[in-house]
Amino acid sequence: MTSDDVSRETPPAPSAPAEARGVFAAGLPTAERFAELLAHDGVIRGLIGPRETPRLWERHLLNCAVLGELVSERSTVCDIGSGAGLPGLVLAIARPDLTVTLVEPLLRRTTFLDEVVTTLGLGHVEVVRARAEELHGVRRFDVVTSRAVAPLPKLLRWSLPLAHPRGAVMAMKGSSAQEEIDDARKQLRTLGAGPASVHTLGIGVVDPPTIVVRVEAAPVRD
Repeated sequence: MTSDDVSRETPPAPSAPAEARGVFAAGLPTAERFAELLAHDGVIRGLIGPRETPRLWERHLLNCAVLGELVSERSTVCDIGSGAGLPGLVLAIARPDLTVTLVEPLLRRTTFLDEVVTTLGLGHVEVVRARAEELHGVRRFDVVTSRAVAPLPKLLRWSLPLAHPRGAVMAMKGSSAQEEIDDARKQLRTLGAGPASVHTLGIGVVDPPTIVVRVEAAPVRD
């Protein structure tokens, strides 16, 4: 199947649900434009599957945007394994007060992200082509986010070194989030991490709600 075939078979992005206005506020037109880019270019370039288009808002945009409930104002955010910009790019649209860095190792994905950032005029978003480990000791952020990147033990090895001493890792997970925390106890101790907790976000906004594991980075020692 050629890209032209995919383009013809790809349905347009669905209209934004009523809940989106409350989540994105003044950024809703930008979120709608991003939804169009995902439904067309994102599908053609293999960043999301064609079957995801009808549920872009519930499964991807709103699902990611509610992560902002845990992020303090004017934070610096690093989204590792950003892929199609989920959740980092969505969070940047919903929260223009944030400074967001999208970290993604694959060229075809960073090319898409660069194009989207330019098209949407997101001056507070930076795209970095790299593996998370390449930024260890080079960059640090208030918050490190991810979605469906890796099991929590491995994810913590990549993410925690990128967080400021009083920052946090926030990983979007599924219903087994607490079990993942239990499985990662050894890594939490080895890395000197702070407390880990499970948060349910977006109740009444997105169904099912978004489940996030939040791990505090090691506090500064005197």
